[in-house]
Amino acid sequence: MQLDINGLTPEQFLNEYWQKKPLVIRQGFKQFQDLLSPDEMAGLACEEMVESRRVYQQNGEWQAEFGPFDSYEHLGEKDWTLIVQALNNWVPEAEELLKCFDFIPRWRLDDVMVSYAVPGGGVGPHIDLYDVFICQGSGRRRWRVGDKGPHKEFAAHPALLHTEAFEPIIDVELLPGDILYLPPGFPHDGVTLEPSMSFSVGYRTASTKDMVSALADHLIDKDLGASQINDPDRPLSQHSGLVDAQDLARLKQQLIDTLDDTLVSEFSGRYLTQSKCELDLPEQSLGFQIDDIHSIIADQPLVRLGGLRCLYFATSIETGAMYINGDQVHLGVENAEFIKLVCDNQQIGAEDLVKWLDNNTVMAQLTDWVNAGYWYFEDLD
Repeated sequence: MQLDINGLTPEQFLNEYWQKKPLVIRQGFKQFQDLLSPDEMAGLACEEMVESRRVYQQNGEWQAEFGPFDSYEHLGEKDWTLIVQALNNWVPEAEELLKCFDFIPRWRLDDVMVSYAVPGGGVGPHIDLYDVFICQGSGRRRWRVGDKGPHKEFAAHPALLHTEAFEPIIDVELLPGDILYLPPGFPHDGVTLEPSMSFSVGYRTASTKDMVSALADHLIDKDLGASQINDPDRPLSQHSGLVDAQDLARLKQQLIDTLDDTLVSEFSGRYLTQSKCELDLPEQSLGFQIDDIHSIIADQPLVRLGGLRCLYFATSIETGAMYINGDQVHLGVENAEFIKLVCDNQQIGAEDLVKWLDNNTVMAQLTDWVNAGYWYFEDLD
C-alpha cells in the first residue's frame, strides 16, 4: 500500500497542511481494498474486549449505544453507523495502512477506527480535538467541512457532542481510495450515500490536565518530588499575607527543577506506551525458550502485536532504556541499537537479529516478550 498526497512530499504536507488546514486527497490510495468486510467488523463488535458503538437516528432524535452487539436487523437499511475503535489492535492488515503515515511518529498515534454505514448514516456534525486522515473504503460518503471559529456545541445525546450548523469550506464526495485530512478544531459532517466503509487514522496528544494528573500519581508511586524550597537569604517581610515576585519565582522553580529530563522521559515513556484499549494478549506465558526463538526466526519473522506501543527517547536511550506497554525496560547502553530495532520496526527477521543472537540479555528479553504475546510468529502450527 502506497500513499500519494496529491503529489506532495510528506515534508510539504507537514509544512503546508499539518494542524493548519484541511485537505482532500484524491486517490491517495490506488485500488484501495477494505481491511475487513462488514460481516467481519460486525463480528468484532460482538466481542467484549473490542470497543464499539453504533449511532443512529430514531424519530428524528440521535441515539448512541455501546457494544458488544449481537443484532442489527431492527435498525433497518438507512440512517445508522457502526464504529469499531483500535482496529489496529485486532486486524493485522491495519498495520499496512499505518505504515503509510509513519512520517508522523507513532507516539502521536491514537488508533485506527473503522466505520460501516448505510445510506443516511453518520454521527452528526461535530468537532474533533485531534488530527485525522479519513480514508474512504468501499462505497461513497459526502463530507462537509467548516472553518475554525467559535462554533457552539451541544449534546445531541449524552454520548454525542454536536456542533451548530456551519458554512462549508469543503463539500465533497469521497470515493474509494480518497482521503480527507482534518486538523483539530474544524467542524465536519459525513453522510453516507450508499453502504460504505471508512478507515480513520487518528493522531492526538493528551491534555495538560490529564498529563499533570498522571504525573502526580507517578510522583506518589515512585516517592519522587519530595524536595522543598530553600531560602537561607530571605529578606525581611513587610506584609505577612503577601507572596511576592521572588517567592512566586521560587515556587515556579521548585516545579521546574522537579521536571528534569530523566523524570519527564520516564513518566512520559510509561504514560505514552499504555494502550487505551485492550490488547490481544495470552492469559499465560506461551513457554518459548531462547533456543526456540533461534530456531523459528530462521524461517519466519517475528511480528509485533497490533496496538502494542513501544518507544525510546533520544536522552534515555543513552542509558539503554526503552518503554513498552507502560513499563520501563533497561537493556544497557551497549544494546541501544537493538532498542531502536524493536521500536522502529513492526517485523524483526533473522537478518535483523544476526548480531544479537549470541547476546543473552537481548535474547532473554525478546523471549520474555514473545511469551507475553508482545511479538509473535504468524505461521506456527
